Amino acid sequence: MEQKTKYKTKQQEILLDYLRLNQGKHITAADAYEHLHEKGQVISKATIYRQLEQLVDEGILNKYIIDGNSPACFEYVDKESHAAADVCFHCKCKKCGKLIHLHDEELEDMQAHLLGEHSFRLDPVRTVFYGECENCYTDKADSGN
Repeated sequence: MEQKTKYKTKQQEILLDYLRLNQGKHITAADAYEHLHEKGQVISKATIYRQLEQLVDEGILNKYIIDGNSPACFEYVDKESHAAADVCFHCKCKKCGKLIHLHDEELEDMQAHLLGEHSFRLDPVRTVFYGECENCYTDKADSGN
């Protein structure tokens, strides 16, 4: 069976430029669509979804599905970074929905402990700690609740 040839389109390059500018941030398809639409770029939502999935398949983006109620997030990584990716965990604010990307040696140690002591392999891409972000926690403390 022939493998489908991957080709670059102008729309994909525009999307990639946006993602590169936001390297290290979690971007949803809606974020990309809104930004590009505001900049006058005519790219349909369907094209953005399709291009994001293709870039995930190519190893240029990481895709994170945090829970069934939140849209998938995408993070730009180049192919070399993706191959040697660090362990990555997430914190999600249950109040505002903010997603925080964690690279932490202590969490890597916890992952190694779980594997070594409990024969349990933790999936860092799908591991999410729920709580409140600093803004929501501070707002709550300021309001006296």
